[in-house]
Order: sequence, then C-alpha cells, then structure tokens
Amino acid sequence: MSDEKPRSDEKPRSGEEPVREEPTVGGLPPAAEDAMKEAATAAPDPVVDDAPDTKAAVQYGATTGETLPAAPGTQPDPVEVGERRGMFGVADGGDTSGYGGLVAPILFPAAATRPYGGYFDDLADHLERALVGGAASFSESVERVVVDRGELTLFVRREHLPVVARALRDDPQLRFEICSSVSGVHFPEESERELHAVYHFLSITHGGRRVRVEVTCPDADPHIPSIVPTYPAADWHERETWDMFGIQFDGHPALTRILMPDDWPGHPQRKDYPLGGIPVEYKGATIPPPDQRRSYN
Repeated sequence: MSDEKPRSDEKPRSGEEPVREEPTVGGLPPAAEDAMKEAATAAPDPVVDDAPDTKAAVQYGATTGETLPAAPGTQPDPVEVGERRGMFGVADGGDTSGYGGLVAPILFPAAATRPYGGYFDDLADHLERALVGGAASFSESVERVVVDRGELTLFVRREHLPVVARALRDDPQLRFEICSSVSGVHFPEESERELHAVYHFLSITHGGRRVRVEVTCPDADPHIPSIVPTYPAADWHERETWDMFGIQFDGHPALTRILMPDDWPGHPQRKDYPLGGIPVEYKGATIPPPDQRRSYN
C-alpha cells in the first residue's frame, strides 16, 4: 500500500480511512492559533511614547506643558492699551454692513515670568552676564521680557540698544550673527511710545535661535541709535523704516529715502497718514484723490 495521502479532491480508496483536514483560522491550524494567543497574552504591552519631543520643544521654545507658561496663573494677563472701533478704522463711510459698529480692545502681552521656557532662559542669562561691567546692566538696558506665541521679545531702552546689539553679536554663548530685518510700527494710542522699531536677530552658531528686540520712541523725539556699525546689513532696513515711519536712526551712514522720492512729504505707513489722499497726474490732467471725487452723503 502506498504511503501517499490522497488529495482533498480525491475519494478515499475502498478500505481506507478518510484523511481529516483540521479547519484553519486565518491560514493557521487552531493549535497554532492558540499558541499565538498565549504568547501575546504573556508578552508585556508595548510602551507607547506619547511624550513630546523634548529636544525640539527646548530648541524652538514650543509652548508645551514643561515650558510655557511657568505654572498656571503665573503668566500675567494682557495689557489693554486702547480700543479699536470698526473693521478698518474708517468712519462716515456709508457702511451698512454693521462692521462699523465693532468694538475690540487693543491688547499687548504683559511681561513674562521665569522660567521663560526653551532656550529663552539660557539666552537671558548669557545676555545678563555679557552686559556686566559695560555701559549698562541687564536691568538698566532691558525694560521687560515678553514671551508670546512661543517667541521671545526683549524691550530695550533706546539709549542702550548699541550695547545690547554688540553683546548679542559678540558673546560666544549668544552669537546672533545676522540681523535679518528692521521694521517699524506706529501705535498712536501709546503716549510717549508711539513709534516702535523692531529688530529680528538670528544665530547660525547656535542652531537657528531667534530673538526679537523692540525699541520705542515718542513722536515728539523720533530718534533711535543706528546699529549699522554692528550689523552693516541693517543699512537698507533702517532706511526703509525711516522712509515709511519717520524714525531717525542716529549714526546711520546715509539715512535717505529708499522707496519714496526724496522730496516726498510725510511717512506713508504711519497710521495718521491720509488714506487715498494722493493726487495723481497724467499728462497734464489732474485727477483728484478718491475721497474728493464723489460724495456719498
């Protein structure tokens, strides 16, 4: 008699017991399936790491539970500096949409409390040490430190800006080699601090760390020391800020207009600058400004 087992589609020969095939689950016999279940039960549950990437949180100052704010209730509430009415600040425009009736507070973030989180504490500590023995200490140079939306801003008194900028560039633990931009902001509601100059610094040495430095000056005395001697690339940025906002950067090598004509009156990005009030001339024909062409009253 042959030992060869009949195929499943063959009928057993006379006198032979039929070969019974065990049912399978998922392609495995029940015995193998039971062994796998026992092994899975005995093995410990896999550990799932739901914790955030601590290195990335520290590097970029992400507002995770371990960084910002320091503890519940320690972050001061925003400071209300004014009130904005309407959608675009336009009055008597014949608005029938209802947007003219909107009233919203103008909020500034308050000074942050320690720990700031991420690399911000390290940066503040090194800057404080770098200013020791200089023309002004950290407390004399920096009005307040603001941490908002994962970004660090140092409000620096204008007379101490050159010293702070030099420390940010030269200190080995800081090394902010690049001043990527200088821009202006106009806040008419802030008495004696209407004009703001905002500087953005970048450190290549320390893996792309960033810090913002903000300096204020009044409308009546719009002077801020230039940082071109420390950051030559700020030359054109300061010229544009002067052109658009009227901030005079003392010590700049050539503070002239960069976008508007040299004889242009005023500074177009200030909020008290007239909207749509510039006459346009075409080949001797004068077209009045938009607000003088037609009356909707």
